Amino acid sequence: MRTRITFAICLCLLFAGRASAQWVVSDPGNLAQGIINASKNIIHTSKTATNMVNNFQETVKIYEQGKKYYDALKSVNNLVKDARKVQQTILMVGDITDIYVTSFQKMLRDDNFTVEELGAIAFGYTKLLEESNDVLTELKNVVNITTLSMTDKERMDVVERCYSKMKRYRNLVSYYTNKNISVSYLRAKKKNDLDRIMGLYGSMNERYW
Repeated sequence: MRTRITFAICLCLLFAGRASAQWVVSDPGNLAQGIINASKNIIHTSKTATNMVNNFQETVKIYEQGKKYYDALKSVNNLVKDARKVQQTILMVGDITDIYVTSFQKMLRDDNFTVEELGAIAFGYTKLLEESNDVLTELKNVVNITTLSMTDKERMDVVERCYSKMKRYRNLVSYYTNKNISVSYLRAKKKNDLDRIMGLYGSMNERYW
């Protein structure tokens, strides 16, 4: 019973945004919600904008605004084990957004991609980010105070499942990025233009093939 209460309090604090001495400087509740809101805004912008370049400029702006929450939440270390798993799951949404923004900025400067291809790539990133947010919704349901009737095992099973799903999505985003970049490397190789592309993305290695 004590374990359940401790776990529930820690997770509820993580999302509710209430102040606690446990958090030292930062309030993880507000930080977590900031990350969630930023990712939702990016998805909304990506779906409603009609111009890809303007759309991505707005995406970068939202990302830069939300990054302060991501960096601050990363610095919170004194969480109990169960709450840390929730923290790491939320942070992976920040990782996904970071990979998207950082990589796509480079792709926009890469003439090996057509405008249509860049649009399709952006759509793929948005879809993966959207599905990641669905995992966050599931996670929020289990940490909500109305779910206190759940057993410790049931609660931890959901947290573990969400963590595993989010890790898979983060890996998918990395794989998706690398596969797209590999297309540019192949095209650059045919044009004897590898030096420029390597300068843009970094040294070519096996992960792109």
